[in-house]
Amino acid sequence: MTGQKPILCPSGLCNEGSILLGIVQQDGHVGFIKQKIMLDKEFVQSARKGRSPEKRFRFAEQCRESACTQWRDNKCGVIDQVISMLAPKQVPDELPQCGIRPECRWFKQEGGRACAVCPEVITDSLSEK
Repeated sequence: MTGQKPILCPSGLCNEGSILLGIVQQDGHVGFIKQKIMLDKEFVQSARKGRSPEKRFRFAEQCRESACTQWRDNKCGVIDQVISMLAPKQVPDELPQCGIRPECRWFKQEGGRACAVCPEVITDSLSEK
């Protein structure tokens, strides 16, 4: 399928070429950025100083599917786990702003239910670092 955009993981790592999705706010929720901001070498080097960048920011990168340790039963296990833990009762009338929704693995998999819990996900707490 030439020309098709890759499906993106909204819980990616701080790597050159990843997309900056949002910034973790003081209340522990992610404030999302509307536009796609691609990470360059300078941003990555700067972000890696101090606390883990995945504790302070949210990034997106290409979904690795079966190459990812979170891939289970042909889908992302992270969003299934988060939805089961937070159990959103309904999809909000207005979804949070998002620069990757059309390509987002979680949205493709769970629709608005994923968007309802997405601001509460901080990648570093999920990673195996």
